[in-house]
Amino acid sequence: MAEGSSQEPKKPMTDEERLALCQKMDQELDDFINSLERKRYTDGWSEDKWEEEMDKHPFFMKNLPENGEMSALAEGLAKLKYDPEENTALELAANYKEDGNFNFRHKNYRLAILGYTEGIKVKCEDAEMNAFLYNNRAAAQYHLKNYRSALADSERALTFKPDHIKARLRAAKSAFEIANYDKCLEHCDKLLQANPSDTEATELIAKTKKKVLIQARDKRKQERLQQVKRQDKDEVIKAILERGIRIANCDDDDDLDLSKLEPSMPGAHDKIVHLEDGKLQWPILLFYPEHMLTDFIVDCPEDVPLEAQLSKVFPAQWDSENKYGTDKINVYSEGYNKIPHIIDMSKDLGDILKMKYFEVKGGTPAFVVVPRGSEVEKRFLSGYFS
Repeated sequence: MAEGSSQEPKKPMTDEERLALCQKMDQELDDFINSLERKRYTDGWSEDKWEEEMDKHPFFMKNLPENGEMSALAEGLAKLKYDPEENTALELAANYKEDGNFNFRHKNYRLAILGYTEGIKVKCEDAEMNAFLYNNRAAAQYHLKNYRSALADSERALTFKPDHIKARLRAAKSAFEIANYDKCLEHCDKLLQANPSDTEATELIAKTKKKVLIQARDKRKQERLQQVKRQDKDEVIKAILERGIRIANCDDDDDLDLSKLEPSMPGAHDKIVHLEDGKLQWPILLFYPEHMLTDFIVDCPEDVPLEAQLSKVFPAQWDSENKYGTDKINVYSEGYNKIPHIIDMSKDLGDILKMKYFEVKGGTPAFVVVPRGSEVEKRFLSGYFS
């Protein structure tokens, strides 16, 4: 101690005193914080806008800005990620795979396909990477139900990695969806060779074999049906030739086939002449020049008078003046000599078709119907004889 000093030496703090001092200081700090004015922080991102704000950041953005211009930072990041001079082929492929995976996770499958495709275009020499790119693109195609593309990509992945289980299974499933059952079974067999307890492959084989049986059954039914149709066609042509009915655009009997008997009217191709109990059933066309209307009647038996067929359509809703009825009309047909011939409606349809000048055009006997003695009838005939 210096001479003349009156201060006494300071005693060291005990542990109890030191602890009491710390507690006092903590309390004073708490009191100070609690005394501050409390304000809500308003400068951060709101909960419903965080994705929008993240998308503005060049590192996280998923779309280009609306003006199409990227910030310098964004351009720099893009260059680092996609510039071939800054990345190896494998690194580029991995970056594109990462983009594809991001979009795949968010179910943007078309964008995912674009990412994987760009990675494939890099043509890196890493078999593992190429297998993943093709397999992942196949997965995106499968989700879009582009099963043929999914099958092609899955099989391409297998050329790089033959033991790729996911690619093999997806190839089998894709083949099943497009009814390529042989291909499906081929992939399933290879799956079971690698893992005999593969339940998915086993179940898919069972489903496929059932489909194969159904397919074979349907094929047999279709073949029988086609055979019956061929026999029916032959019988129809034989009946027409035996009756001596003239068919348009047929030079001789050998030139006649059912393609020349198909109705030319839209939507009526399946209403072709056919046989029932040995009798020809014809579709017929009625034309009303006064109103520019037509009636198409199917399954008209050859042994029924034409008058009976006409009675099915009269009285007609459009005939407000009641000018049309079997007792008020004349019926004409245009013969192969381009001259109209009046038809005796009391005759059977089959007898009318066998008339000397009658010709069946477009697979359908056609008749012009006009009110008897009317100006309409006169104008119709004048068109031929003027």
